[in-house]
Amino acid sequence: MPSSPVPGVDRRLFLTSLLGATAAAAGLSGCADNSAAAEAASDAPLASKVPAGTSLKIASFQNAQQLQFKLAGFHDLPFKVSNWLNIGAGPDVINAFRAKSLEVANNAGVPPIQAHFQGFDAKIVAINITRKPNYLFATKPGSDIRSVADFKGKRLAFSQGQAQGVVLLRALKKAGLAYDDVELVPLTSNQFLTALQSGQVDIAPLGNTQAPAYLAQYKSARTITTDVVDLLNLLWAPVSVLNDKAKAAAIAAYIPYWAKGAVWTYEHPDEWNEQFYVGTQNLTLAQAKGITELANKPLFPPRWDEAIEWEQETADLLAEGGFVKKFDVSELFDHRFESIAAKAVPAEYRR
Repeated sequence: MPSSPVPGVDRRLFLTSLLGATAAAAGLSGCADNSAAAEAASDAPLASKVPAGTSLKIASFQNAQQLQFKLAGFHDLPFKVSNWLNIGAGPDVINAFRAKSLEVANNAGVPPIQAHFQGFDAKIVAINITRKPNYLFATKPGSDIRSVADFKGKRLAFSQGQAQGVVLLRALKKAGLAYDDVELVPLTSNQFLTALQSGQVDIAPLGNTQAPAYLAQYKSARTITTDVVDLLNLLWAPVSVLNDKAKAAAIAAYIPYWAKGAVWTYEHPDEWNEQFYVGTQNLTLAQAKGITELANKPLFPPRWDEAIEWEQETADLLAEGGFVKKFDVSELFDHRFESIAAKAVPAEYRR
């Protein structure tokens, strides 16, 4: 196993703090080299119709997906949603996949890489390209940090299994900072705000949706924006689910709704602001408008070449730091689903 990239932190403790003892143990025992034990992914053609009675367990962080579908008028899905799970963080999704309590999830590009490292077989089935940054760096209250160059010698909140982690690594690399120039503090994203508030860390990457409320509460904190993007917003599912012909057909049927739902939200910012950000997230209308003004236009590529290249760069960056083992990411993509999302949306949302 590679040594810990965090000075003074044992590799086993580093992974355990991020992913929980069960997931970490799986990763340490296999590290994605157990190809003999890996379940072969099906390449059977997708069924043209979802068999009656088919159900899916779908992730819906902060219950946003159900609300989006309700507002967009998507009432009659061709399958049953047996459970909408309020789950979003990559490590949590992987654990839910393992427990068979979740069958399809919406994440960034890093969780599938982390799952592979742990020896868990899952595939990407849909992609929405992100061109503008979804994250910025927030300082602890009272900090004098004003640029990424000022991160040197500071404590940075870091989650190797989530998009926020790779955004941080890319920002450090662009600024010419090595891993040992900073102190990476292993946390998961749901711990970032508390760590900032308590001064446990000097910097944490926050989503554009989180920053307004944090800055409103802590006037002496500030944010640092960069042009570092997290390119992939994707759907993925366990191979065991994709090998079930009925569930694979249901996922193929779900993808167009997922894509059209993203387009609807982008085209109806005022309604989304009122119903979601103000109505469920307790933000002010001004804060909500600030978030939607930064929103990415949904872009669904008919081919995944750019996505695969970006995912490979991400995996290589993680491997350089000793966070995962180097591998060919092309095996993470199930090309049976490649063009489904793009075909479901108007031409201006294809890329």
